Amino acid sequence: MGDESYLSRIVDAGQAMGLSIDNLQAEAMQTYVGQLHKWNRTYNLTAIRQPGQMLVQHVFDSLSILPSLDKMLYKKTVSVMDIGAGAGLPGLILAIMRPSWQVTCVDAVEKKIAFIRQMAGVLALPNLHATHGRVESLESGNADLVISRAFAALADFAGLAGRHVRPQGWLVAMKGHQPSEEATALEQLTDWRIDHVQALHVPELDAQRCLVWMSRKG
Repeated sequence: MGDESYLSRIVDAGQAMGLSIDNLQAEAMQTYVGQLHKWNRTYNLTAIRQPGQMLVQHVFDSLSILPSLDKMLYKKTVSVMDIGAGAGLPGLILAIMRPSWQVTCVDAVEKKIAFIRQMAGVLALPNLHATHGRVESLESGNADLVISRAFAALADFAGLAGRHVRPQGWLVAMKGHQPSEEATALEQLTDWRIDHVQALHVPELDAQRCLVWMSRKG
C-alpha cells in the first residue's frame, strides 16, 4: 500500500468520526505506523504485525475516543495520563491531534517508553511525555483525565490509577463490550462509579468498542 493511500484512509476515517484531520496530523500518524512496524520486528511492542492492521486497530481505535473526550473536556488546556500506554496508545494519537493538551504515557516496560520518547522527537511533539514505572509506584498526579486501553478490570484500574485524577476529573477505560459485571465490583471495592458509557465507532473495524467514564462517588 502506498503512502497516499494511508493518508487518504486516515483523513476519511476522521471524517467518518466527525474529526477534522489536517495533512500534518495524517502524516504524523502514518509515520507512527511505519515506525511501530519497524520497531516491532526487534522489540515486540504489539501483537499486531501488519501496518494496515496497526492503522485500524491502533490508530483508528485511538482516534475514535476523541469526539467523546472533546465533549467532556471542554477546556483548551487539558492534562491526560495514559496508563499502561504500551506503544503510546491512545496517548500518542491524542498528543498529535490536540497539541494544546499535555499527555503523559506511563508504562512499566522500558522498551515501550523508549519508543514513545523516540516518537515524541521524530514527530516533534513537545506535549507528549513518557514515564517509565508502575502506576502504583508513581507520586500522585493531578490529571483532568486518566485513561487506559485494555489495562485492567475497572476496579483494579480505579484502585491503581484513581489517585492520579484531580478532584473533579475523570477516569476513563477503553473497552470492547460494556463491562456490566465489572461495574458491581467497581462500586463495591472503590470510591468510583460509572457515570456513563459511550459507544464508539471505529472505521474499518467490525468489533464492539465503548468508552467507560467513571467519576468519584459523592
